[in-house]
Amino acid sequence: MGKVMRVSQQTLKVLAALAAKPTGSHYGYALSRQTELLSGTLYPILMRLERHGWLETRWEFPPPGGRPPRHMYRLTASGRKRAAEMIRAATRRGALRLVPQRGET
Repeated sequence: MGKVMRVSQQTLKVLAALAAKPTGSHYGYALSRQTELLSGTLYPILMRLERHGWLETRWEFPPPGGRPPRHMYRLTASGRKRAAEMIRAATRRGALRLVPQRGET
């Protein structure tokens, strides 16, 4: 889509988490833990990124270990490009405050 998307601090956190493994698949609970965003904030962001064509989604199939399948998220090629641009711009402005990963200080 050609629409301009408003990118909040929370959206930047999600983009940074997705961009850390840009061609990999991520699932919601891991993204929630990584970004420290609650599901009521995280999932609307993921849906918005998908609507704008930055994110593709799929169900994990078959789920390992007999557990229920997870909804998986991955940046599209245009999403990787736009995420990198947004992260660079936010970093230059000092507007990106990432949550340290466990074990980091």
